[in-house]
Amino acid sequence: MEEIAEILKEAREEAGIELSEVSKDLDISEIILQNIEQGKIGSFKDVFTLKNYIFSYAKYLGLEPNKIIEEFNEYLFEYTSKIPIKELEKTIELNTKDINEDRVASPYTLKKPKSKRGIYILFYILIFFLVILAIFWSVNQITVEKNNAYVFNYRK
Repeated sequence: MEEIAEILKEAREEAGIELSEVSKDLDISEIILQNIEQGKIGSFKDVFTLKNYIFSYAKYLGLEPNKIIEEFNEYLFEYTSKIPIKELEKTIELNTKDINEDRVASPYTLKKPKSKRGIYILFYILIFFLVILAIFWSVNQITVEKNNAYVFNYRK
């Protein structure tokens, strides 16, 4: 933000325009313009309003307002980012050394190795079915032998 503030302040001073004159022309309070030129982002409640002020101020000074807003957006991204960019870069370097050169990941989206839990579950299900099959087969054998015994008794 300090870079943007410096650009705006230097452009105004080179043009020889007083802050009070800019304030009257843009209908923006002189205190707001001072805060922008000093880079005091904390004195603004709404970032979107601040963006509009910066855009209007840059356009008034003959600068490229879209370029200034892009720089402001980059500053906001770095200022509000939850994961510091240096931390991401360090994690990316570690991951690319270990896995592939093409793979990129953040510390929060790293894939954890899959457990072999599924193989064990499948093994237990297979054993369960084999036990059930053995029980049915043995019951069937017992009943067949009883029927055979009765048949032999009747033939005699």
